[in-house]
Amino acid sequence: MNVLTPIKNTLAVLIVLGALVWALDVLQMLNFGVFKEQYMCFALGLTLAVIYLPADIDARKGRSFGWWFGLLAAIAGLTTCAYLAVAYPVILPTMIVKPMPAIISGAILIPLMVEALRRVAGTALCVILIAFLLIGLFAHLLPGHLQGRQVAPGRLISYLTLDPNGILGLPLMVTSTIVVSFVLFGNILNAAGGGAFFTDLSLAAMGRFRGGTAKIAIAASALFGSVSGSAIANVASTGVITIPMMKKSGYTPTEASAIEASASTGGQLLPPVMGAVAFLMAEFLNVPYAEVALAALIPGLLYYACLFIQADLLAARNGILALAREDLPRAAMVLLKGGHYLIPFVVLVMGLFKYNLEAERAVAYATAVTLVLGFLRAYGPNRLQFGGVVNAVVTGGKTVAEIIVIGACAGAIIGVLNITAVSFGITLQLVAIGESSLFLLLVVAALMSIIMGMGLPTLGVYLLLATLTAPSLVQLGLTPISAHMFIFFFGMMSLITPPIAVAAFAAANIGRAPPMKVGWIAVRFSWPAFILPFLFVYSPSLLMIGEPWRIALSVVTAIIGVALISAGLIGYSSRRMLNWERSVAVLAGACFILPDDVSAYTGWINLVGLPLLAILVFRMMSVREIADVPQDGATTD
Repeated sequence: MNVLTPIKNTLAVLIVLGALVWALDVLQMLNFGVFKEQYMCFALGLTLAVIYLPADIDARKGRSFGWWFGLLAAIAGLTTCAYLAVAYPVILPTMIVKPMPAIISGAILIPLMVEALRRVAGTALCVILIAFLLIGLFAHLLPGHLQGRQVAPGRLISYLTLDPNGILGLPLMVTSTIVVSFVLFGNILNAAGGGAFFTDLSLAAMGRFRGGTAKIAIAASALFGSVSGSAIANVASTGVITIPMMKKSGYTPTEASAIEASASTGGQLLPPVMGAVAFLMAEFLNVPYAEVALAALIPGLLYYACLFIQADLLAARNGILALAREDLPRAAMVLLKGGHYLIPFVVLVMGLFKYNLEAERAVAYATAVTLVLGFLRAYGPNRLQFGGVVNAVVTGGKTVAEIIVIGACAGAIIGVLNITAVSFGITLQLVAIGESSLFLLLVVAALMSIIMGMGLPTLGVYLLLATLTAPSLVQLGLTPISAHMFIFFFGMMSLITPPIAVAAFAAANIGRAPPMKVGWIAVRFSWPAFILPFLFVYSPSLLMIGEPWRIALSVVTAIIGVALISAGLIGYSSRRMLNWERSVAVLAGACFILPDDVSAYTGWINLVGLPLLAILVFRMMSVREIADVPQDGATTD
């Protein structure tokens, strides 16, 4: 008897509706004055209830401790947050004089958040949160520069619970408004047939080229990932179609899984939508989202250009042909039947870039347009129905519940660092490292991003490192957007970097390939994401910062460098390459990929690449065919 399922679904719907009401300023239009912290309490209470509430009331499960604990935790979380939402304007001014209501509320809320985080994000992030809460209690005992101020337990709990720099802070605000709105947009678009349209469009555009199945996977994952912002969701949604398709055409299971994992992961950095991190970054930097999207444009395009080049060269090396023309949809027919799905993106881009609307408002308008178009016109056999909309809203509410609780817990960590002043000590330590070598500090930050990101969502690792690492990078002279994009890139790459590469492992499960091997091949396919952050730190021209001619020059040389290094890694250009030719290609690519303004000598390094490139071109033209002798590292499976 599934009596609790409708209740859980209703709470999930309320999360989404609350975000829309806040995004569209409905309360202000009705002359209701509400603090943003009150709204966040409302969202957090619903989130905890959705996470904890059992899905059913089965009699056998009803006798178990876990079932009763979930039910009581859902009620406690919802009730406590409801109390805080209603009483917040009264409690906050009197928190110093009468702290007991805040202490009691926090004593209930914080343990519930810790367990909720364990349920949705696993043990690793939960342990990190507990460690920071202990630092809040014992910061005065830390050694050296890390030593913080002593904070009484009651003061710590009340601060984390009510202060805008604690749980009810920026991360929770972004995840409970902007992220909810974009997840809803993606779900509605998919329910209306947009996902099928973009897959067919990729099939029509790429299927007629050699290795077309891999190029379809890359294009579809880029389009879908730009909307969903989740690598795991991207792999699960597009991978079930693209990975079997690639295997059937001739790619090995390992290659097919690795290509899908790399393409799905990169969707988070591809404008116009990107992932949740981009919107949070805009709030951290206090800049319009459009500025973040423009900064990510060149690195995102270079990343996907590299994937396309490697897929093409791999197909040429292994003799993987194009798909049969009769099996491909015609691009004109696809656009005729589903071209209306491009209109919501036009609305979204216009709202963000031309009218400078808040992200949640712009995507709300795009969602409304998607709903109208979905009801009026179908793509495929089924038109958007009311039931499909309800299912999209319910699914969206349950999905964002996991993200919202991560945002709340990240706020708690930031609150601990602020009230104890430990963040200042960490910044001093990192600045001390950077004074001896900025490059060494960047390497440390990159390793921290990958290690802390193992098994964690990109949003979680970005929130931690934006607080711990980014300030020290900025103090050493980096532009704020360069520092934040740097940690974002490496936090994202933790999804495919072994030993815990969740996106690669998800793809390996679909492709029935060795997970660890898929992870390492995905790292090789995604190599630009490990190099570009170091380059745009030293040369902001790759982030669209600087004179137009310098930006254009950096893009051209970077594309040449990406193509050469990719050819060297795959071992194929116009034919199979000898080992020394592969080495020359990688070396020439390394010379070209460096922007000319990285240092005073970079222009000369670029020039060194010219004779190396000439040697390769001469070899390719003079030697038409060589014996098909296996070269070291020439295959990947």
